[in-house]
Amino acid sequence: MTEADRKSAERPYFLHLPEGESSPLFLDSPHSATQYPADFRPAANLPLPLLRQAEDTFVDELYADAPSRGIALLCAGFPRSYLDANRGIEEIDQALLDAPWPGPMQETSKTRLGKGLVWRVLDTGEAIYDRKLSVAELQGRIERYYLPYYAQLQKLADRALATHGSAWHINCHSMPSEAAQYATEHPGLQHPDFVVGDRDGTTCDKRFTDLVEGVLKDMGYDVWRNHPYKGVEIVRVVGQPQQNRHSLQLEINRKLYMDEVALVHNAGFDKLKANLNALLDELNRFTRAQGAR
Repeated sequence: MTEADRKSAERPYFLHLPEGESSPLFLDSPHSATQYPADFRPAANLPLPLLRQAEDTFVDELYADAPSRGIALLCAGFPRSYLDANRGIEEIDQALLDAPWPGPMQETSKTRLGKGLVWRVLDTGEAIYDRKLSVAELQGRIERYYLPYYAQLQKLADRALATHGSAWHINCHSMPSEAAQYATEHPGLQHPDFVVGDRDGTTCDKRFTDLVEGVLKDMGYDVWRNHPYKGVEIVRVVGQPQQNRHSLQLEINRKLYMDEVALVHNAGFDKLKANLNALLDELNRFTRAQGAR
């Protein structure tokens, strides 16, 4: 890792502010970072290409035109296998630690899979570490990366609400074409082109979910709703429809835009990016027309 890469990996996020008039819509990509902090220290025999399978590689690039449309784009500066921003702060895996965790802990389906706030295993089951993490090590990751990321998410939502009367958010992800053994509770599932998740209608106005799903289906994509991904911590925190704060998770099948083994663009990347830009244009029109309700 070069010195520039090391410094890049020490940033909790990269914020791309809107150009021109801001939109009520903003995006975040919590899993697209590709630089690894020096204190990560995964197992020495774990190949980097295998570790990188946890990334939502290129998702930040797919949405790179959002700021030119007035849409803020927040990207995590830390990789998912180091710290998963889309987990609750209490989703601690005690099996990873060399001493009892001093704070509250919550067992969830994710921690049972070994994929809590800090992952124990990859989607394919390989152990990420050949050591235990110290309590101080995990606390440091939370303080340096997790808390600043969520603070910035809240600032973006607050700003949109104050400026436009409502805030609309897309939580941007990608998914493998087939669910691996430890990826979800549905191993082997062949994923559709897109999955939209609003935690069963609790995190955003149904019209917003319907619009995203409808635009993508009109483009010819296969779209599922809330299965197998309903949305996790980020949309739960940001999405408060009763407060005019709306949040939707959007999962994209990686086969649409990349070689899942080589981790490079495939021939479909440019077409997908253009279609996502068209989707953002539709969402801009919708969200700008809403205001306070």
